[in-house]
Amino acid sequence: MSAPHRHDPTFEVTHESAPSDVLLAGFSNYGLAGLTAVNYLVDALDLTQTGHVAVDGFPSITPFENGRPRRPNRLFSRDDLDITVLVGELLVPVQFGDAFAASILEWTGGAGDADAADGVDDPAADPTAVADGTDAAEVAVLSGVPVPHGPEGHRTYYVATDDYRERRLTDAGIEGMGSGFLDGTNAALLERGIDSPLGVCVYVTPVHAQVPDVEAAIRLVETVSTIYDLEIDSGPLETFATDIQQYYADLAERMDDRNADLPDDRMYM
Repeated sequence: MSAPHRHDPTFEVTHESAPSDVLLAGFSNYGLAGLTAVNYLVDALDLTQTGHVAVDGFPSITPFENGRPRRPNRLFSRDDLDITVLVGELLVPVQFGDAFAASILEWTGGAGDADAADGVDDPAADPTAVADGTDAAEVAVLSGVPVPHGPEGHRTYYVATDDYRERRLTDAGIEGMGSGFLDGTNAALLERGIDSPLGVCVYVTPVHAQVPDVEAAIRLVETVSTIYDLEIDSGPLETFATDIQQYYADLAERMDDRNADLPDDRMYM
C-alpha cells in the first residue's frame, strides 16, 4: 500500500476510557499560551496520560525528556474528574484542521450532523460510529491570538456556539470576541459545533511574541478555573513556564520552520 499523501493525512484517537463530558484543549500556536495553560492544568490537576492522537500523512515531531520519547498529542484525565485535557504539541497546518477536528469529534461523539469537508471521509458524521453511545457534552479550546491591543485588552474573550454560551457564559462576565474569523482546527471545531448538540468554545486572549507568553497563559488558566470550578492556583504557573521555557523555545523554532503552512491569525476585536 502506498504511503498517504501530505494533502490527505489521517488522525486516530486512542484512549483507555470513554470520553469525559468536557474536553479542554490547547494547541501549538503563536505565543504558546494555550499550550502552556493546558500543560499547567495537567500538572495542577494531577492528571494521568490516558490516550493520544496519532497522525499519519505529514511530518510529525517526537518530543522526548530524559531519553524517553512521548506522543506530541496527548490526552490526560483522572477517574474522579469528568474532564479530559488534550495537549497538542504538534503544529497542525490549517489545511488539515478539519481532518484533525473530525478525528477528535469522532472520538467524543460530538460530530452530530456536521458534514465533512469536501473530499474528506468523515465517519464522525454518523452518530452510530461512536462506541457505547457515550458523548462529550462540550469542547473548549484555550488559545492566544496576536492581535493589536492595549493594556485594557489583557483579558480573555470567547467565541462560542449558542448552547455553550447559554450553559456556561450567561453570568461569567467574559466578553465575546468582536468580528473576524478563525482558521484551522479551532474553526473546524466551532463550525461542527454549530450544527450539532456539542457545545464548543474557543477562549482567546491577546499574546505577545515571547515564548511562552506566561501572562496570557495565566489569564486562560484563571478563566477555565472559574468556568469549570476547578479551584486551581495560577500563581505557580510562572515558575512552571520558566522550567519548560527552553523546551517551548525549541518547539517555537519548529513552528517557525513550518510558517509557510500557517497563515496569519485573522481575528479582530
